Amino acid sequence: MQTNPTYGKVILAAAGPGDPELVTVKTVRYLQQAEVVLADRLVSEVILQEYVNGNAEIVYVGKQCSRGSSTPQYTINELMVHYALQGKLVVRLKGGDASMFSNILDELQTLVQNNIPYEIVPGVTAALGAAAYAGIPLTARGYTTAVRFLTSYKLDVVTEAYWKELAQTNDTLVFYMSSETLDHVVNNLVQHNIGDDKLLAVIEQATTPLQNVHVTNIYKYDEQLRGKTFVSPSLVIIGKVVALHEQFKWIENSNSAEHYFKPLAKLITTTSDSENAEKVNKHVSRA
Repeated sequence: MQTNPTYGKVILAAAGPGDPELVTVKTVRYLQQAEVVLADRLVSEVILQEYVNGNAEIVYVGKQCSRGSSTPQYTINELMVHYALQGKLVVRLKGGDASMFSNILDELQTLVQNNIPYEIVPGVTAALGAAAYAGIPLTARGYTTAVRFLTSYKLDVVTEAYWKELAQTNDTLVFYMSSETLDHVVNNLVQHNIGDDKLLAVIEQATTPLQNVHVTNIYKYDEQLRGKTFVSPSLVIIGKVVALHEQFKWIENSNSAEHYFKPLAKLITTTSDSENAEKVNKHVSRA
């Protein structure tokens, strides 16, 4: 005799950019109900310690650009299905906002293909958190009326024609996951004659106690910032509005190179036992 499977539910939720007080009330409520939490690397430990149901299993599924130890996306997809098919409430907890540069499309497709109910809970994306905590309005009268969210984590992500457009626009440019390719970003903008009134800010570990903001004119980048290694996560803002940082900054730099978020090598663990860690490491197939 066959029985219909019992489906749980997956909540694709946002943890915010770092400061644990920037998580939404709705995400906190789901964390308090969760039976399993699949947590990104860029999630504050304070959120996991203070807001997650004490009986929940926390599985760390961290990613980081250029790191071979990152959890593969297909493993995360399999874990969502694995736990949901056990009838559990699963919170897939993402750093920043749930839909911004987060591979959410792969996860949505997996959930739909497996007929698993889901919900998306938005949150504070890194660009908004970093700009606010650096005192940089992303749009401002007399400076710019638009902002673009981009990434250049691979050298071929942005086309030559689009680099030319980016160099000529007055829009504020915000680059996610691009600190390791920042030399390439600056080279392309300068090559296409970006205005000399444009400033560049690199914001390390935005909204955390370890935040640092580095500002330079884009044409002085070579002498001031080129070759510098920035602490992950770092976000880049380019535009006239960056000049407002000096006047409106309300947090001093920590001047620390300590990591707020744990290195990936320490993340493949769970709060209850080692079984789920083995599932992640072995790329378990769904039950």
